[in-house]
Parts: sequence; structure tokens; C-alpha cells
Amino acid sequence: MKILTKAEDQIMQILWKLKKAFVKDILDQMEEPRPAYNTVSTIVRILVKKGFVGYLAYGKTHKYHPVIEKNTYSNFYLKHFLSGYFGGSFQNLVSFFARENEIDPVELEEMIKKVEKELKDTEHREDE
Repeated sequence: MKILTKAEDQIMQILWKLKKAFVKDILDQMEEPRPAYNTVSTIVRILVKKGFVGYLAYGKTHKYHPVIEKNTYSNFYLKHFLSGYFGGSFQNLVSFFARENEIDPVELEEMIKKVEKELKDTEHREDE
């Protein structure tokens, strides 16, 4: 898997939201000023080649859908980001985030409790 460009990521965000879409549908979701239809079409075809997007052909038109789940890409991207900026360490990331955003220890403790709860909830769902 490769890191998406900004334009590719923008289109993938829309496809993950819509689940299935024609190029026109993708364009309709983009903010002004919108790129040209051909630009979006080209980027979608690149995403097909990269294995991120699949399609169903309806004559000359195609309906596109994500092949890679958002969660899968998010996990890949975060690991790549961590290795590039924080030596692969979540602890370094959290420390940087807390320091740069002036998070006090009480707020940090609340965040830890929330993560612990979410992990327990996930474990319970997997056990069912």
C-alpha cells in the first residue's frame, strides 16, 4: 500500500462516505472551486491502478467503490506517520501532542481512561 496524495485522499474520503459513486457524484461532493471532470476521472483511474478503488461498468460509464477500507488505510497511514516523525513510538506522539497543545495531566488522564474504556468495549464485542 502507498501513501495517497492530497488529491487522491480527498477523493477517497468522498468514496468512503458515499460507498459507491460515479465521477459526477464525487464532483458534487467537492467544495468550490471544483476541479474539472477529467481531473477527477484521471485521479479515480489512478486509484483503481493503485488498488484502492474498484468499479462496475455500465456501458461507457463506471460506478466506483472503495476496495480498501478507511480504517485499514488510516492504520497504515498512522504507522507510516509515526515511523517518519516519532520513531514509531505512540508514546513520543502523545508526549509531543500533550506538550504542543498544553494538555494538563488531568486532561491526559481522562483521555487514557477513555481509551481504556474503548479497548474494553472492543474486547467485549469480540467475545460475543
